[in-house]
Amino acid sequence: MKKRKILLIIPAYNEEKNILKTYQDIMEYNKENKTNYDVIVINDGSTDKTEEVLLENCIPHILLLSNLGIGGAVQTGYKYAYRNHYDIAIQFDGDGQHDVTYIPKLIEPILQEEADLVIGSRFIEKEESEFQSSFMRRVGIKLISCIIKWKTGKKIYDTTSGFRATNQKGIASFARIYPSEYPEPISTVFVLAKQLKIKEIPVSMKERMEGQSSIHTWKNAYYMFNVILTIFLMKKGDKNE
Repeated sequence: MKKRKILLIIPAYNEEKNILKTYQDIMEYNKENKTNYDVIVINDGSTDKTEEVLLENCIPHILLLSNLGIGGAVQTGYKYAYRNHYDIAIQFDGDGQHDVTYIPKLIEPILQEEADLVIGSRFIEKEESEFQSSFMRRVGIKLISCIIKWKTGKKIYDTTSGFRATNQKGIASFARIYPSEYPEPISTVFVLAKQLKIKEIPVSMKERMEGQSSIHTWKNAYYMFNVILTIFLMKKGDKNE
């Protein structure tokens, strides 16, 4: 079987306290399991010492001179993956929430040609993940799930999960167009509109190691309302083209 080129795309904004540990965990996993997952960190205009940490530790990265937000940072990673002919690209948080040991499960449906996009879900098997976000955000995720089901006919349980893997079809599509706002749920609708296959697999996620999430309590309601409105207003024929 052909050896697949696999890239972990790690968006990072002000992750000086987390990014080195995240990278070291991946490299240690590669060493122990004889895997060869490549990494590209997208430094999304950080204002702390993230860039110093990346340079001092020779961590492969792209520096964005201004903050593009999660959508722009992730798309930069997909463009890199496309131009360097990767077979699979995986979104992986820089804050320590994602567990590298789940990557084999995440990419298996792609290797078996059962899916074009695989989402690591906290909500398929609740006992799998101890950390499932705040109550209000879970309510919002369920509402977004209902809207996506209404729009596409496909039930997606963890609509905001940033732990995702995609094949070359997804890489090419996301390199061309990727939502700058609400990227996970909106890009999921795009993928389904293109009639690509999506599968969810249960994963465990952890609370971020250090620092503070960019989504605070007051932003949750605003975020969820705008996601739902955006999906609701999308034409049923909208495609990521």
